[in-house]
Amino acid sequence: MPDKIKLTILLISIIIVFIVISLAFITYLFNKKRLLFLQEQQLKEAEHQNQLLQKELEKQKVIEQERERISHDMHDDLGAGISALKLQAEFLKQKATDDDLQCDIDELLKTSEEMNTSMREMLWSLNSGNDTLGSFVDYAILYTGNFLKKTKVILHSECEGIISDTPISTELRRNLFLCLKEAVNNVYKHSQANALKLSFSQNENKLLITIQDNGIGIPDNQSQGNGLRNMKRRMNEVEGECNILSTNSGTSLTFEVKL
Repeated sequence: MPDKIKLTILLISIIIVFIVISLAFITYLFNKKRLLFLQEQQLKEAEHQNQLLQKELEKQKVIEQERERISHDMHDDLGAGISALKLQAEFLKQKATDDDLQCDIDELLKTSEEMNTSMREMLWSLNSGNDTLGSFVDYAILYTGNFLKKTKVILHSECEGIISDTPISTELRRNLFLCLKEAVNNVYKHSQANALKLSFSQNENKLLITIQDNGIGIPDNQSQGNGLRNMKRRMNEVEGECNILSTNSGTSLTFEVKL
């Protein structure tokens, strides 16, 4: 009788071991199959993301090509037209004897020069080759210097920590330039300053631009003009900050933005 019990226990033990091994094997197969399924899903997701990225890159390439085409067309057609208009006005000025007519021609020449300047700014903003921080800083200093060249305001510029090849989007570049343009124009028109300091500093992914003059400052009772409101609106659009500090010894305007 004990032998039968021992045999029964042995058989039960073997069956239990067999069941445990079977369950372990089934679990192993299930987990392996599940892992393969997850890897396959991840691979499909990666392929999908890669396809989306490829489509986005192709889209960006088409946009850049279109920007370049518009830029070339503007340079060839508008540029040539403005140059011809300016040349014709200068020719008429040489032949004109009436003072009023000469004044009108001078206004025409002034307008054509302003149009030429605006066109150069648009060409610069359209050129995808200028989508770097170094290009923006160089152009900003060049523009400010040319703008103040015929005024009494002396320009001082400085750069600190600027990494020239840092990418900068066309939208950010355009908004920063328009803010700078408005600020420099305000210094010329309202500050009565004779010096302007233009500073650029980069700290990792943050850019700080400072326009500081030695003029009369902004009177306490003077409300914000459209220019300052537009600058703040533009900086809000690119998730940046526009701050102004004014004293009787000058005004400091700063633009801070993440690149």
